Amino acid sequence: MYWLELAGEEDAFAAYEAATAAAGVELIAPGIARAGHAGDGVRRLAYTRAAHEAVGRTDADLDAAVALLEAAGIDREGSVAVRARNVRATTEVSTSAAERELGGVLVDRGFEVDLDDPDHVLRALFAAGDRPAHDAVAGADGESGSVCALGWVDTEAARDFSPKPTERSFFQPGSMAPIDARAYVNVAGAAPGRTLLDPMCGTGGLLVEGGRVGADLLGTDAQRKMVRGTRENLRAHGHADDGENGDSPAFEVARGDATALPIRDDAADAVAFDAPYGRQSKVARHELADLVEGALAEAARVAPRAVVVADRDWRGPAQAAGWRVDARFERRVHRSLTRHVLALRRE
Repeated sequence: MYWLELAGEEDAFAAYEAATAAAGVELIAPGIARAGHAGDGVRRLAYTRAAHEAVGRTDADLDAAVALLEAAGIDREGSVAVRARNVRATTEVSTSAAERELGGVLVDRGFEVDLDDPDHVLRALFAAGDRPAHDAVAGADGESGSVCALGWVDTEAARDFSPKPTERSFFQPGSMAPIDARAYVNVAGAAPGRTLLDPMCGTGGLLVEGGRVGADLLGTDAQRKMVRGTRENLRAHGHADDGENGDSPAFEVARGDATALPIRDDAADAVAFDAPYGRQSKVARHELADLVEGALAEAARVAPRAVVVADRDWRGPAQAAGWRVDARFERRVHRSLTRHVLALRRE
């Protein structure tokens, strides 16, 4: 069993993303999830900080945590360190006191403490409060939880996002934050050995993050300048058009209509796109609704999974295009923008 320390403030969405790299993910407290297995894919996650091999779980109480560690079996050798976190400041536990007392338990059991370069790190995650309610995530039931999760650090997320959009070679206002782009391509299914398509690629933010997790990339856009800009941004991140740049994922970006993609059936493993927002009532030669509906239909032709990000709920058109809505999230960006995120599976 593993404990996942989640990042951000939206636990249901973070847990849903985590399920792309871990099995049996279930929320147990604010910022903490349980998983039956956690693979190397944890390194690519956006909204997970680390996976920990479980020692045990008790209430968010220091005395209970000490008793748990005293009773636990520990099959490790070498130096150790203890790192405690009061997740989102939701408990009254002192992290310094927790590190001191839990470290004392390990010393009493014969371990050497090395705070600078330990062989093993024991993390104590303390959290309390209400879990969110969401029908697509186990444990997201609106109930309250009080937890201390003790575990040995197993895998930490790299969180190696691309530079923020304003620092890229090609930039346009309204570009998505890299951490969100990473999460969306993960949910779509981007991974090494898979191909990710963005049929409305814009400046290439989703494709850049898809490449950083190892996926091969396909992109189209109706505007020539966006095609040129996406190519520029991908090349700046070490990708090559011909796929011969070492181990870097290959990419192809071309001008194209998202409602009539120049791509064969099932050419991709995943699709992710950020639909134009309401202020753009007409895009190129399409009305907005026609564009999104056509793009959803084409996406269902070329890939079995998709993520659609938009300023409104496109569930109806998605279902009409042959998609099953696996999950839906509303993610507030700022006062005037809430992103609607649909995770889709082909029927």
